[in-house]
Amino acid sequence: MEHLQRPLPGPVTTPTQHSVSSAGARDRILGAAYELFAQRAIRDVGIAELIARAGVAKATFYGHFASKDELVLAFLEHCHQELTVEAIIAECNRRSDDPAAKLLIIFDVLDGWFRQDGFQACAFVSTMLEMGPDHPLGQASVGYLAEVRAFMRTLAQEAGLDQPDVFARSCHILTKGSIISAVEGDREAAVFAKRMAVCLIKGHGGDVGALAGSVFAGSKA
Repeated sequence: MEHLQRPLPGPVTTPTQHSVSSAGARDRILGAAYELFAQRAIRDVGIAELIARAGVAKATFYGHFASKDELVLAFLEHCHQELTVEAIIAECNRRSDDPAAKLLIIFDVLDGWFRQDGFQACAFVSTMLEMGPDHPLGQASVGYLAEVRAFMRTLAQEAGLDQPDVFARSCHILTKGSIISAVEGDREAAVFAKRMAVCLIKGHGGDVGALAGSVFAGSKA
């Protein structure tokens, strides 16, 4: 058992200072998690390595996260809010008010992501494949992926497409497939997926006349 020395008396820390310090440590832990989980499999990264990379004490780590799984859940939530699901939705809403156009903008956003130096696979897809859909971490990943599909279904409904649920499932296959292809090294994957999405919209009764001209928008192909 580790024996911790009692700290020497120091200046009184105000609640505000404490909260800032606490948030900084948590952010460093999450930053370390992102770096290590992106480079290697989750199971391959140990808590000791996470603590060392974050530069925090062991007690500080466990003060924020009771277990490695809890950290992974927080990591996935961070990806959801800042890097993937909510970021994609926000960008689509920023670029257009047309629901059919937003469906194609999703692929423009992915295209920009795929072309970045150091592109890493979607954390949700990677975690689900590694942990399996029945593991709590896999279930969380499935849930976040489902939010993208739900967004597509809502857009399909607003665009008046036939069978919006079937459309969303099909379009979701295109996004996930393009991510896997990009990991393989195909940086044009989102461009090809976008072309197929136009055909998919047409197949579900959408008017692709105005959309067809934007197939190459936001891409370098």
